[in-house]
Amino acid sequence: MPHGSFSTGESRTVEPLFPYGWTDEIADLFAPHGEAGSVLGRIVRVDRGRCDVVVADGESVAVVHADTGPVADPDPTRMPCTGDWAALSVSAAGTYVQALLPRRTAVIRSSASQRSEGQLLAANVDTVAVAVSLAVEPDLGRIERFLALAWESGAQPLVVLTKADVAEDADRVREEIEQVAPGVDVLVVSAATGEGMDVLAACLNGTSVLVGQSGAGKSTISNALLGRAAMEVQQTRGDGKGRHTTTTRELLPLPGGGVLIDTPGLRGVGMYDAADGLQQVFSEIDALADDCRFRDCEHVSEPGCAVLEAVEDGVLLQRRLDSYRKLLRENRWIAARSDARLRQEQLKNLKQQGKEGWANMMAKRG
Repeated sequence: MPHGSFSTGESRTVEPLFPYGWTDEIADLFAPHGEAGSVLGRIVRVDRGRCDVVVADGESVAVVHADTGPVADPDPTRMPCTGDWAALSVSAAGTYVQALLPRRTAVIRSSASQRSEGQLLAANVDTVAVAVSLAVEPDLGRIERFLALAWESGAQPLVVLTKADVAEDADRVREEIEQVAPGVDVLVVSAATGEGMDVLAACLNGTSVLVGQSGAGKSTISNALLGRAAMEVQQTRGDGKGRHTTTTRELLPLPGGGVLIDTPGLRGVGMYDAADGLQQVFSEIDALADDCRFRDCEHVSEPGCAVLEAVEDGVLLQRRLDSYRKLLRENRWIAARSDARLRQEQLKNLKQQGKEGWANMMAKRG
């Protein structure tokens, strides 16, 4: 759709965006922008500073290409992302994202560079579906990481055990994962045979994002849910690890309603200010900690530690406690680095403001 070829302003109907998650709440948030002549759209893809945005076009929808525009921000978590609702400015000069509407939820991990920055994976999602392949023995620690990320986002996590057709004992794996996923449904599915796919489709209401390692079968699951080969699929390697098939996050409408965001495989799932998410994932440790003698108990060697006593009594697995300690340390490290970086940026801004103030004063004297 070429720039400027569609109408703008309040008279514009947005009902065609209903399949993409449009609600009365979105309409209210957008109203001030609409009065100023902006166009409402939902970002379906972001790639190298350019956005594909679905907008209403009469009684149908169209995809427009937009620059990130003035919302560009040094903080990656405030940049436009797949799933964002946006106010677009349209003119003869082009189309750009003028503003992002407030996000209900946001899936954020720490950047792969080990810097204290966050990477936004998806916005305004209702369900975070964690894909785990049954073709290999699952890494419980990695699943706990994904679940912490999902809980922290504000969305509801869901674990999807894929490739049930090649699993040796799917029920055993499901029971194992249920033990590390309190409050989370765990589904066993196979895109090849159709096992469990109807249940999965019923669970994906609103906006869902599919996350997991490369080779977990996300693209195959996406194609089965969409009813067409929308995503490219590659065979996994001999060691069970996958090749990156999906290279960008893309939002696609599902036939039965709702939308699905497929994501590239994630090799690293770093914590990013995920204290609440960790509390949800390790809720049994949090409950045990209420009976510790000291409020600030670290559950390492303190006397009267109810968590350590639970390990000794066989109520809590040592692996579970070790995983909790590891993720908690990592989250604290990232939080400390983020605070330090924020202080440095504030100091830099103050210094810059001081220089500009002196320059202005000298200019007035001159």
